[in-house]
Amino acid sequence: MTEDNLEQQAEVHAALASAGRLGVLRSVVPDMAEQDTDFLEFAAIAAGLFDAPIALVTLMDARDQWFKAAIGTDEKRASSRDSFCAHTIADGEALVVADAQADPRFSGQPRVTGAPFLRFYAGVPLLVDEQPIGTLCVFDVKPRRDVPPERVAQLQRLARLASLLFKLKHEARQRALKEAALTREERRHVMALDAANVGSWLWDVRSGNVSCNTAMARMFGMPATRSVQAKDIFAAIHQEDRAATLVKLRAAMAADEEYDGTFRVSSSGRWLLGRGRVHERDASGKPTVFLGINIDVTEEHSSTQRTRLLLRELNHRVKNTLAMLQSLARQTLRQTSDPQQFMTAFAGRLQAISEAHGLLSDHEWGAIRLSALLAKQLSPHVRDYDKQIEMHKDEILLGPDQAVGLGLVLHELATNAAKYGSLSVPRGKIVLTARGLDEEEGRRVLHMTWTEVDGPPVEEPARRGFGSILIERSLDKVMGSSVKVEYLPAGLTAIVRLPL
Repeated sequence: MTEDNLEQQAEVHAALASAGRLGVLRSVVPDMAEQDTDFLEFAAIAAGLFDAPIALVTLMDARDQWFKAAIGTDEKRASSRDSFCAHTIADGEALVVADAQADPRFSGQPRVTGAPFLRFYAGVPLLVDEQPIGTLCVFDVKPRRDVPPERVAQLQRLARLASLLFKLKHEARQRALKEAALTREERRHVMALDAANVGSWLWDVRSGNVSCNTAMARMFGMPATRSVQAKDIFAAIHQEDRAATLVKLRAAMAADEEYDGTFRVSSSGRWLLGRGRVHERDASGKPTVFLGINIDVTEEHSSTQRTRLLLRELNHRVKNTLAMLQSLARQTLRQTSDPQQFMTAFAGRLQAISEAHGLLSDHEWGAIRLSALLAKQLSPHVRDYDKQIEMHKDEILLGPDQAVGLGLVLHELATNAAKYGSLSVPRGKIVLTARGLDEEEGRRVLHMTWTEVDGPPVEEPARRGFGSILIERSLDKVMGSSVKVEYLPAGLTAIVRLPL
């Protein structure tokens, strides 16, 4: 082995053992040994791109190479020492090996000298947080010369999408962990409240008399007195919570268990936490004295509910987004066999979803302004936004489903206008009219018209592409919505109806 080879091996080993790289890898993909069918499409597209018999989505730790998805092999793991991809990780950029037998770095490797007798390799790193955690690569048993640079560039774009999917999956796991941590924190919080003696009471069950402190009386909106009747306490509980509170209290007394419940006070709407237990029983075992406390937990209850709802919404949106991405990828791929066209179309639609999600995230998944969504989706397609986008609109707020669906509609319309319509020429522009109108039964509905002017003459296409279908179906999740596209000679017009 030459000195140069020894130096190369040392560099590869150092790259694989990098603490920063391994830290990101183990954080983002804790289950490296488990194959993931979500990445099979990336491997399949890569194999088709190079017409290669073998394609892999790999992850690499210091010693092993794990195949997260594989086409053309049943192997799930290999040694990183004999790996082509280790050099891709070390280089941090695309690696193409035209003939492994003629390359001193790989000519002695077992899979080159023996089955499956690999000769050609092309691989690019998967980058997460700027660290190469693995590769997207293809192999052939025949050498190849003069691989087109654009083919490698397409493999790099595909790798960026695979890296993004790793990142999205990591974020989904982190949200699930946060929700679990929130549940554990709620239990600890309840115990801490139990130790805080804010409002105390002692109930003489036989007489119905309740002795309480001033704070307890104030919580229930009663005069500051040392003694009240139990029936008055129960009557002060909000009607919607009263029956359940009494059932839980009686069950705890009968089973000699601790009572624990939350309820609202009718007069103030404040949430109270109640804790208590039977303190004394008579000779027959019937409860005679019940001791307990109440604590005002309105702020904690509201905060916990708000956080839980937000986490639930985020988890729901991430799952929906992953499902939408898979559907978009399949539908886009069906419309074109050209990998370059697929990458361009899919990346644009992915960006449209990302822009809408970014706006919603900034507003904690509440409502966002239509004007903000329009600016995000249309700006990339115009040279001068103020001159080429003419707006006549009301100030309208959109919810998450409306924003994501309308964002895809706007992306497809803008992309089409930039390729074939008014935005494809310097003088062309878009005229947008958006009005929020009150209809029957108090429903507020967005009526938006997209009109292209001063562009090339328009003819209705002979065949409807996926973009046209996507425009019509992107709002399917919003009941009562519709999109109608008209190919007028003067310019394309789209009419959107969207319940708010």
